[in-house]
Amino acid sequence: MRIVKNPEERRNEILDVAEMLFTTKGYSKTTINDILKEVGIAKGTFYYYFQSKEEVMDAIVMRFVEAGVNAAKKIALDSNLSASEKLFKIIMAQKPNGDGKEKMIEELHQVDNAEMHQKSLVETILHLTPVLTEVIEQGIEEGKFNTPYPKETVEFLLVASQFLLDEGIFNWEPQELMEKAVALVHIMETTLGAETGSFAYILGMYAQDQNEKGGKLNE
Repeated sequence: MRIVKNPEERRNEILDVAEMLFTTKGYSKTTINDILKEVGIAKGTFYYYFQSKEEVMDAIVMRFVEAGVNAAKKIALDSNLSASEKLFKIIMAQKPNGDGKEKMIEELHQVDNAEMHQKSLVETILHLTPVLTEVIEQGIEEGKFNTPYPKETVEFLLVASQFLLDEGIFNWEPQELMEKAVALVHIMETTLGAETGSFAYILGMYAQDQNEKGGKLNE
């Protein structure tokens, strides 16, 4: 007996299976037939939801982006948090929080996935900008920040952090990456008119990430 599922449930099932295959077998080595076999659906059902494997990857990327943005929105709406607290929690919420997400990020860093990788960065910037702008405006009202261009400042900072510090685009040495993180913190504090040391926690996060990555390489 054929099991009938609602469209959203079936779509997510295809994405879940494709994500698993992309992160275990690799995006380039995974075929549509692999996805069909694992999900247990006909080719016509697949094409009802997606036109290609690339479109599937695109949808998976957007799920990651939306998850981070939704987490940021929830934090931004918390009236009990100051602007500085919100920024810290939002930055933490954007970090990979599971092995699956880290593996998917590794897949996006592959050369043949460059276009989708770029899309993930662009979509993150576009969707996070309005959320962070509201937080910066709150900080201005609280007297913690001072900038006449909150939205544009957020855009420049996001572009810098998303592209320049992306290890899938630039192969910086650990020391170089840390130096750029130090510079980014200085630029953030300067452009936002924040007190020196306001974003020192970011350096701690980068140092921790580098230590964790170094530990994995030595395992």
